[in-house]
Amino acid sequence: MKLGLLTAPFPRRSLEQVAEWASDEGFEMLEVACWPAAGGERRRYAGTSHIDVSRLDVGAVRDVLGRHGLEISSLAYYPNNLHPDPAERRAANTHLRKVIDAAAKLDVGIVGTFVGRDKTKNVSDNFREFRKVWPRLVDYAESRGVRIAIENCPMIFSWDEWPGGTNLASSPAAWDEMFSIVDSDSFGLNLDPSHLVWLMIDYERVVRDYASKLFHVHAKDMEIDRDGLYRHGTGSLGMGWQVPRLPGLGEVRWDRFISALYREGYDFVISIEHEDRAFERTEELVKRGFLIARDALRPLVH
Repeated sequence: MKLGLLTAPFPRRSLEQVAEWASDEGFEMLEVACWPAAGGERRRYAGTSHIDVSRLDVGAVRDVLGRHGLEISSLAYYPNNLHPDPAERRAANTHLRKVIDAAAKLDVGIVGTFVGRDKTKNVSDNFREFRKVWPRLVDYAESRGVRIAIENCPMIFSWDEWPGGTNLASSPAAWDEMFSIVDSDSFGLNLDPSHLVWLMIDYERVVRDYASKLFHVHAKDMEIDRDGLYRHGTGSLGMGWQVPRLPGLGEVRWDRFISALYREGYDFVISIEHEDRAFERTEELVKRGFLIARDALRPLVH
């Protein structure tokens, strides 16, 4: 198994600069952020582009990776692929196809993204929208030798981001439905155990039950603010009490989770996803956060 990181928290750094730092600090893989270079989403943790997939220079990317002894675990683009606005949905789907094309040209086997959701519709109606969008997207990826890994984040963090949640694929019931609609070896999960903690879903059982669908793994932790939970209750869907933290600073038992991965034969990447506000104010704090996570995980990842 290899230790990697998602490059999104370094929006002002080039791929070269991120790769140099990551390699010097002992990371082995990069999950490279590939949002539209010209702009677009500007929610937290989105909008970064370390590879411009519209003007891809395959040689330059490979040169950077080769000089720093790194591999790309996946290309990352996490929009709302089921956006209720047709133009927004079309833009997300179109850019996702460009990311898939870039992955194929770079011989990167995985693209990480969100299913998305129309928060004005119920689950059944959202799966009707899913049937319109996702079979074609997966067919597109499969024809290019690329697998799509869906992250299980419900996208419920704060009122200024995606209030109400805009990612359909956050639970085993939802995964079973989407895998029954799109029954493909090119369609699976980018599993983040932190989201399962506050949804009260057993992450060790998830690893066991969905082992064949685990394409990529995110390392992010979750702290439950007990006072916030007391004040807001579970009816707030986590608002006010679920706190994203770095691995080792929250509720996830990383020894148990990684043990479960090894037991089920997963042997690819553990990619650190840094969303901890306590380590965000400066780039030096961001780097410090990644190193805290590295040191928590390194004894378990070989």
